[in-house]
Amino acid sequence: MTGRNKWLLLALLFATIILFVVHLLLGPVPLNASVVLDALCGAADDGPSRIVVTVRLPEAVTAVLAGSGLAVCGLLMQTLFRNPLAGPSVLGLSSGASLGVAVLMLARPLWVLTALPAEVAVILGSFLGAIGVLLLIMLADRRMGDGVALLIVGLMVGYLCGAIIDVLQVAGPESALKGYVLWGMGSFTNVVNERLPWLATPVIAGSLAAVLLMKSLNALLLGDAYATSLGVPVRRTRHIIMWTTGLLAGTITAFCGPIAFLGLATPHVARGLCRTSDHITLLPITMACGALLALFCDLIVKLPGISGLPLNAVTSLLGAPVVAWVLWSGKRWARTQ
Repeated sequence: MTGRNKWLLLALLFATIILFVVHLLLGPVPLNASVVLDALCGAADDGPSRIVVTVRLPEAVTAVLAGSGLAVCGLLMQTLFRNPLAGPSVLGLSSGASLGVAVLMLARPLWVLTALPAEVAVILGSFLGAIGVLLLIMLADRRMGDGVALLIVGLMVGYLCGAIIDVLQVAGPESALKGYVLWGMGSFTNVVNERLPWLATPVIAGSLAAVLLMKSLNALLLGDAYATSLGVPVRRTRHIIMWTTGLLAGTITAFCGPIAFLGLATPHVARGLCRTSDHITLLPITMACGALLALFCDLIVKLPGISGLPLNAVTSLLGAPVVAWVLWSGKRWARTQ
């Protein structure tokens, strides 16, 4: 990593810390810095302190974990398929997670079959839906062994899941349909302190797996044949990448809903900032950008006067122009190979 990019990474981390602190200060009830500091140190046990510890802190941590995890997913998929438009949903994982939730929420008899609390059932259904699609994709990869064909299979699986969801929405009860639509808007507010480790552990594990794959990812940028000549086990590496993406995307979607555009747009932002496709530099900068953008989008949602705005509306409004500009600019650093 060059000196410039080291300073860039430090600047991104510093900006993330600043937004994290601002996130603890802003909300329907504005708080001052001393109240937040007392709450974090455990020096107070009043109402404002409980707001910080039980609401704002887990929401900010969730945004950091989800943003960095989705950014890693996008980078892995864009490298694996050497396609700038690839993202966490390219294998149909997000669609599978949405289908799992739709089956649980809209197919009313299935609620009778589970003794789990509703929120836990939604998380479990989303995760199982994503993993189910991942297993199907892995089976297709074993049979075809071709990246382009695998990309097409993922897209078709996504369309199939979307069609089934549409059928369930038509047939489902109105009250359940409203709950499903709200879940589909995405949110970082649904993770309480008790469930935060269940989100943090898979995201940290998946991010560490991506770090260990950095050299192999650099080799894959130049094609499967070149990577094989360097001693990279291409098929096994592809499987590890897909399992890592499935773990990250499935877990984050289960807890936060399908967050749009963060996974697709963030790697392009990172490439534009560091001007390289070397994953040793690109991966940590991508993770920092993902955390920063997630916090920024969530802060916009919390601004007075526009509270209640769906998170996915903000991520799409910010992400779509970024991707369009990057692709239109045609810069070499904006490409995946």
